[in-house]
Amino acid sequence: MTTLYPDHLPAPPPGVSAGHGRPRAPFLRRALRGREDDPRWVRPAVFGMLLVVGLAYLWNLSASGYANSFYSAAVQAGSQSWKAFFFGSLDSANAITVDKPPATLWPMALSVRIFGLNAWALLVPQVLMAVATAGVLHAAVRRRFGAPAGLITMAVFALTPVAALMFRFNNPDALLALLMTVTVYCVLRALENGRTKWLVWAGVAVGFAFLTKTLQAFLILPPLAVLYAVCAPTSVRKRLGQLALSALTMVVAGGWWVAIVELWPASSRPYIGGSQNNSFLELTFGYNGLGRLNGEETGSVGGGGGGGGQGGGWGETGIGRMFNSEIGGQISWLLPAALILLLAGVWLTRKAKRTDTARAAFLAWGGSLLMTALVFSFMAGIFHQYYTVALAPYLAALVGMGVTVLWEERALGWARAVLAGTLAVTVYWSFVLLGRTPDYLPWLRWTVLVAGFVGAVGLLLVPRLGRRLSLAVVGLGFAASLAGPTAYTLSTLDTGHQGSIVTAGPAGASMMGGGRGGPGGGGEGPGGGMGRPPGAGQQGQGQPGQGQGQAGQGQNGRPQGAMPGGGAMPGGTMPGGTAPGGAMGEGGGGGGMGGLLNGSSVSAKAEKLLKANAGDYTWAAAAIGSQNAASYQLATGEPVMAIGGFNGSDPAPTLAQFKSYVEDGRIHYFISGGMGGGGGNSGASSQISSWVEDHFAEVTVGSATFYDLTQPVDEG
Repeated sequence: MTTLYPDHLPAPPPGVSAGHGRPRAPFLRRALRGREDDPRWVRPAVFGMLLVVGLAYLWNLSASGYANSFYSAAVQAGSQSWKAFFFGSLDSANAITVDKPPATLWPMALSVRIFGLNAWALLVPQVLMAVATAGVLHAAVRRRFGAPAGLITMAVFALTPVAALMFRFNNPDALLALLMTVTVYCVLRALENGRTKWLVWAGVAVGFAFLTKTLQAFLILPPLAVLYAVCAPTSVRKRLGQLALSALTMVVAGGWWVAIVELWPASSRPYIGGSQNNSFLELTFGYNGLGRLNGEETGSVGGGGGGGGQGGGWGETGIGRMFNSEIGGQISWLLPAALILLLAGVWLTRKAKRTDTARAAFLAWGGSLLMTALVFSFMAGIFHQYYTVALAPYLAALVGMGVTVLWEERALGWARAVLAGTLAVTVYWSFVLLGRTPDYLPWLRWTVLVAGFVGAVGLLLVPRLGRRLSLAVVGLGFAASLAGPTAYTLSTLDTGHQGSIVTAGPAGASMMGGGRGGPGGGGEGPGGGMGRPPGAGQQGQGQPGQGQGQAGQGQNGRPQGAMPGGGAMPGGTMPGGTAPGGAMGEGGGGGGMGGLLNGSSVSAKAEKLLKANAGDYTWAAAAIGSQNAASYQLATGEPVMAIGGFNGSDPAPTLAQFKSYVEDGRIHYFISGGMGGGGGNSGASSQISSWVEDHFAEVTVGSATFYDLTQPVDEG
């Protein structure tokens, strides 16, 4: 029986770090050649698993088209202008930025510069991040728990539905999950021998994670910092000094870009999207910071349930949020197992030394999981199902480590009982989750339940079984545990996803508001919030404007179906019900949503109109709302100004600034419709719209309406 405790490990051979069983060789070279004591199957299995993950995630990738047009437009801009690349501008003329720092855009923009603008150039970098995350997870878990644990970890991660969704999508969450995984890996390396360089690298990873999704990068810092301060194998003074140096590194790695942006003259850089005062610090600590926790995001609708767990705009808050009908099918398949295995791992190592690396690993991954899950569970502000991809690496590591150590201790009755109980809980929870989509593979839930309980009984009887039967029991248990998430993952891989709000799994797998309606929880129709219609769990395929819109909330805090100021769309119509791409008419004409959740449909005639003489203007057009502007920019390749940022509520540009642009001949057309007018502090977008309609000639192309800003109306 293999034990967890370092005191009982055999003496390491020459050249191997004591207590850690690893040769002193550079990480990459060691990873490529494998450990000297590894069985021959290990290295082919690891590389084979990475290859399978990469190929699976590449499957049907082009079906998502431009995915989230909001970020795709910014990537396009960054591929055309280095200034737009640096700031994360939505257009190459640098009118306004996205509402996040730009690190997630940089790999995609470089790819598009090399390969041109297409779905593969946009999304392959995200797939490579999935492979990298799986590799780092394996490296972290394998160091202390062996190759089988690392392989289990990789499999659980890759078969988590929300991971299969977001590592094939162009939102910031994929890069954030990778960097958070790297952070935990570096801290674990530092805990092995107290070497400062690994804490410094952890600080670098967190700094770049901040440049990916601001304050979410800091969620795991408290448990990791406390863990190192208590358990590192160095003196207390050195530990505190190392943590201080790591914090300084983090500030430098994440703060250099912030300092440049804040010191750069506002008149010569783009407006900071999502802010009300053109300040990235305000965006960070307001809309993207405390506003996410208390639900008071300026320029957005109110938040979630808050106290008492009442349903709100972003679903019910509370300890059960990760398991409810909105979130459960995305991430929670093995979450109960991870929590049980975390407790088991801590119990097994309870008598180990303070510096024990096995216990440190459980506490590092477990602390990261608990801290992130608790914040997600109780945050009252903007919350989307796909945020939970941040939990996938932590959950996978706990499952890989926990299953392995309990199997190693299987001679103990209580260890077998915990393994069997974990399997039983997992398959029962899969049975419940599969029951939420009763028309999707109805036979699977009963198969999982029966096979899982048979496997659980077999685990209790392992000492009485031979080797072959024991391996069969283990295989049956793994198959039953992973069947549900595997089915949801395969469904996710086979479906294109577009728009700002996307979910994993089959249609109906994630019902907003617990199936009782969308934001507001008030059912259907104007003023009551919009429930998710049947089949709205997925986006359509093809390029933006050609897919079916998805019900739910908007990327930047607007509920789908809600106009600025809280009103419903005309007639209470939901995007996706009146025009391709979820827009109210072509290009958002008619005063509709203008593609708040996804890009609008752009006709060939409209594209030709905007391209004509576009080189004579700074912006070929201006449109209210980023998704509306993004549609035309992606279709034409020309910069289109997004008035008011994502949902039209940012006070940029002001009416006076817009008039100045028009007088200088810098904008050719104004695209009617779109989101905006009532949000934020200024209502600048509605003022601009009214002024344009009163003073310029209208041009109709199909069902879309444009105003030629070079042709003022004769008011005489």
